[in-house]
Amino acid sequence: MPYDQLFAQSDVIALHCPLFPETKGIINKSNIAKMKDGVMIINNSRGLLINEEDLSQALASGKVAGATVDVVSTEPITKENPLLGAKNCIITPHISWAPKESRARIMEASVENLKAFADGNPINVVNR
Repeated sequence: MPYDQLFAQSDVIALHCPLFPETKGIINKSNIAKMKDGVMIINNSRGLLINEEDLSQALASGKVAGATVDVVSTEPITKENPLLGAKNCIITPHISWAPKESRARIMEASVENLKAFADGNPINVVNR
């Protein structure tokens, strides 16, 4: 789906994507203007996907009804971060990986990666 269509039609926008040049600042004043009034934004990926000043202003105006972010542009968060005082914004301390199920999945994947490597058939290789 093209971004413009996604922004115009979504009630909730949840970011679960890597930080690439084309995704940096994807949540910004221009794209927020294309969104439905009252949209909810969730970021569990990378802090730099969001222009925090633009999101803070959109929260203050009500264009964005609420936001939850598990990551911010600078970690640890600084007292100057505009989301700290933003209306209807929940900031969690980069712990979305913390549930027992997530940790179990990470451990299972690590064991499978090691077994495959030891067998001479590496999996999930990211440096090729």
